[in-house]
Formats: sequence, C-alpha cells, structure tokens
Amino acid sequence: MLSVSSVAVSYGKLQALENVSIEVADGGFVAVVGSNGAGKSTLLRAISGLTAIQGGSIEYNGKRLDGLSPKHICEMGIVQIPEGRRIFPLMSVKENLQLGAYLPRARRRIPESFEQVYDLFPKLKERQSQLAKTLSGGEQQMLAIGRGMMGRPSLMILDEPTMSLSPKLAAGILDTLKILNGQGMTILLVSQEVFHSLQLAETAYVIENGRIALHGPAAELCQSEHVRKAYLGL
Repeated sequence: MLSVSSVAVSYGKLQALENVSIEVADGGFVAVVGSNGAGKSTLLRAISGLTAIQGGSIEYNGKRLDGLSPKHICEMGIVQIPEGRRIFPLMSVKENLQLGAYLPRARRRIPESFEQVYDLFPKLKERQSQLAKTLSGGEQQMLAIGRGMMGRPSLMILDEPTMSLSPKLAAGILDTLKILNGQGMTILLVSQEVFHSLQLAETAYVIENGRIALHGPAAELCQSEHVRKAYLGL
C-alpha cells in the first residue's frame, strides 16, 4: 500500500533522514521505533506532505505522494494522528469529531462513523457535549484517534499516541490500535514505547540518527540483542 524508497530530508545543514525505506502492506500493522530525535516524526511528516523530501520517492497504491499537498494526500485515504493530539480545546467532543469528517466522502458516512467511534471509545459518547479541554490526557488521545477515524482512512498514521500517558493508559491506547487493525485498518505507528509496539506490530523498523538501523518481523526485532540493550534495558 505504502512504499517509502530511499527518502532523504534535511533542514538546512542538518540531515534528518538519509536513504530511508519502509513498506506498509494493505491491512498491515507496521511500527517505526527509536529514540527521541531519531527522525521518526520527520518520516511521518514527509509521508503526509507536511515536509518536502530532497531525495527518493513515496508511493501510495502505486501513485506518487511526494510533491502533493497534505489535503490531496488526505483525499487519497491517508490520515495522520499528530503528536500532541492537536484537538480543539474550546470545542465539544462531538464538534471535534465532526471536523474529522470534512472530506466529501467522509461527510456522507458521518452517522456510521460516529457509531464506530463511540463503540470503540464509549467514554467519548458519554462526554460528547463536554469541551475537549475538560477531558483527561487519555481521553484526549481517544478523541484524536476518533477524529482520525471520522475521515474514513484506509491508512492511519500515528505519531507518538502514548506520549505523556501513564503505562496503563498507553497500553490501552496501543491495544485499541490492534483492534482497529483487526477491523481492517492499515496502521503505521511511530512510538518510543518500543516493547509494547513490537508486541503488537507485524513488521517493525528501528530508526537511528535518520537511518533505518534494523527492520524485519516485529517479534524477531523484540529478541534482537541490540534492541534489547538499547531500548528495552535488558
């Protein structure tokens, strides 16, 4: 579904990504893990059209993405859940969700989308009239994911969805992504929660200093001596 081939991104003299390649199969669950500043968010921004690439190519279902606007990329079926949630604090939960359905094809299925979001996140239904700023951190992350679901994506990209959450809430959010994947949603996850991410994903990539250091089946990477020492403290 998604093919990132030898992508390079730089910010002035700083090389953020160098020769980065990843593949995401239709219906797959892929995790990109690494430490803070390794280039994970830059990779997602490049896929979403928020950051220009200086080399390589990005294809989605056989069509080039690099050079397209973020709006056009969304229309093709890619939705990114940004780091930091980026909800609208002075709007209600329901209004935040409705904004996720701004594309014409998504607007036509708003009732169905609400049902799916509320089924996955019952707390959002309970709090649909509340201002988003009154939600807890975990509930705000549910809202960010729910808003993305309202766009009816075929590929959901998530940037650090567990940031600033307790271990229990973080595990719950990641388990929810596995449920979404089981319902047919293709998932590309970027996270510093290395252990849990590798347990959930099918395929994983370890990014270090802007380059892919390791990749393969997630279960195998979880047993890698390098991963265990560098990221799991084992």
